[in-house]
Amino acid sequence: MIHPEFNPVAIQLGPVAVHWYGLMYLLAFIQYLLLGRVRVDQAQMKSQGFVKEDLEDLLFYAVLGVIGGGRLGYCLFYLPSHYLANPFDIFKVWQGGMSFHGGFLGVLVAILWFSRKRKMPFFMVSDMVAPLVPFGLAFGRIGNFINGELWGRPTDVSWGMIFPQAGDELIRHPSQLYEFAGEGIILGILLWLYSRHPRRLAQTSGAFMLGYGIFRFLAEFTREPDRFLGTLSLGLSMGQWLSMPMIILGVYLMMRVQKVSSSS
Repeated sequence: MIHPEFNPVAIQLGPVAVHWYGLMYLLAFIQYLLLGRVRVDQAQMKSQGFVKEDLEDLLFYAVLGVIGGGRLGYCLFYLPSHYLANPFDIFKVWQGGMSFHGGFLGVLVAILWFSRKRKMPFFMVSDMVAPLVPFGLAFGRIGNFINGELWGRPTDVSWGMIFPQAGDELIRHPSQLYEFAGEGIILGILLWLYSRHPRRLAQTSGAFMLGYGIFRFLAEFTREPDRFLGTLSLGLSMGQWLSMPMIILGVYLMMRVQKVSSSS
């Protein structure tokens, strides 16, 4: 199979062009609001004082966190020397360059801001939001696939695909679709089912970090590392190294609450 090289513009309204990746962001935010309404209607969420208006307020802060954190994370994690030497390039977002892990940190800052504003515990807010995140990530991975970016490593599997954007004719893993399925759909379903039952504070957040970290770590074995970085220590990619703290923190949070549960 050969990647069809979609037109990057999804919708053209006169002089206004809506690109596929921007459309995927929009769909991700819409699903957050729709699924979030179901989430706050759950008995546990109602008992904690969440209302539907909280979703809109939190979305505003989260959008700023995703964009700001994602861009700064990419600059600091992937090309720090370039952006330190050319700081104004940080603002050239049209040239591409976003990091999930940076965006994740940005969202944590947004949750901290919101939790202080609402005078709620940080993990109470993050536990509410966590099950809504994977399905949004799934839209982002579809955007990556449509753009023909973040292609996979060479392979001989029968479902491999040629990505002309890679500048060669090698058959590669469609790693964007692996991530769509793993850290998006599968994690989303598992986390949603897990969070439907009452959980102790931080348990759902820990489950998200553990699950995302594992799915991303595994997917990176099929994803082509950034050419300007390659693989790092132990033959691991930057994405894998950045996922390991999430796995460790996720395990810690879940073991910590389990310990509290067993001693109570």
